[in-house]
Amino acid sequence: MKDTLGRNINYLRISVTDRCNLRCMYCMPEEGVCKKEHRDILSLEEIYEVVKAYSEVGVNKVRITGGEPLVRKGLVDLIRNISRLGSIKDIALTTNGILLEKYAHDLKAAGLKRVNVSLDTMNEEKYSYITRGGKLGDVMKGIDTARKAGLEPIKINTVLIGGFNDDEIDDFAALTKEKDIDVRFIELMPIGQASNWAKKHFISNKTVLERTPELIPAGSDDPSSPAKYYRLPGGLGKVGLINPISHAFCGSCNRIRLTADGKLKPCLHSELELDVKAALGDKDRLQDVIAQSIMRKPMQHNLNSKDSRPIERDMYRIGG
Repeated sequence: MKDTLGRNINYLRISVTDRCNLRCMYCMPEEGVCKKEHRDILSLEEIYEVVKAYSEVGVNKVRITGGEPLVRKGLVDLIRNISRLGSIKDIALTTNGILLEKYAHDLKAAGLKRVNVSLDTMNEEKYSYITRGGKLGDVMKGIDTARKAGLEPIKINTVLIGGFNDDEIDDFAALTKEKDIDVRFIELMPIGQASNWAKKHFISNKTVLERTPELIPAGSDDPSSPAKYYRLPGGLGKVGLINPISHAFCGSCNRIRLTADGKLKPCLHSELELDVKAALGDKDRLQDVIAQSIMRKPMQHNLNSKDSRPIERDMYRIGG
């Protein structure tokens, strides 16, 4: 289904929980989240109902996110059910990797195609610091298990943080040299309660090109991908740059987000949310809300504007 600007909206990103087993500084407050009651979040059956309805209007790509999606009980069954929808061609998952070693093989068997792993440093002490207690070794074992399970190509999402991990740019890029792993540097976005922290630590992704001048442009298999890809000479994987601040990619945006508490977000950086939970069980009403989520998708976000104000909802309550 196309929106008012002719963009083909075929991608649904689903947050299955706002809970997480880490407390990353740019995402979540140190004390953690204010836990919602079970009745306040979508059941797995309700999530499936939304996915099925979107699949009937052209969505063929689904990404499962959180919080940390692997802390949601029954996730493997949800993925199995979604994979049985013939119109859904691609199911992926974004995870911090902590529980990936435990679930990788089951996820693959259920129909998951690939994983993106959030990883901002390869230094154990720095990892524990930025995540407030996470263990880097758990993530690395998870990545290795995911590769063995066939969840490839693996993409590593690295939020570029000034004064924290910009000294590791070469190390991350080097991961793509001898393995079919894509490393994607993402500009730090001011969202929710961590927006001031993000603004203080923002650096442009052009820093990656300055620090690694040997990178050469490489094409993407997906024209709607927000990443601009490069490759080291002879590298098996690619280095991607996702620049929501310095170079918005709104013109090719093809996604809608579903939050764990049942809100549809046509744009990550807009306060506009449509309540899908109230429409569940009524096919006509559900189709109407879904159509609205697509037709009310804005032309672009205004993060680049001087008077831009960060949205109030935190990233862990939206979905990564």
